[in-house]
Amino acid sequence: MDGKNSVREEEARQIILGPVITEKGTMIQEQSNQYLFRVSSRANKIQVKQAVEKLFGVNVTGVRTVSVHGKLRRYGRVAGRRPSWKKAIVSLREGDTIAVV
Repeated sequence: MDGKNSVREEEARQIILGPVITEKGTMIQEQSNQYLFRVSSRANKIQVKQAVEKLFGVNVTGVRTVSVHGKLRRYGRVAGRRPSWKKAIVSLREGDTIAVV
């Protein structure tokens, strides 16, 4: 995968913003070897796959992405909105794991 379209490590760190640690995420991690990551909203599935493989040294078999819309929040009379963000569900090859802290 050393082609000209592969992601450098600096770019990979800008694509993968961090793990999403939730109860549902922990269940799918244990049952089907899938991991949840918060990713850049501009990243596509191919970039996410290359970034995970580069950062963690694993083989990715599939990537699904979800755009999470920001929730409306009120602070007294002032209405606001949390920012929207993008989540990636990454499936790994059997036997590969990622140490998520």
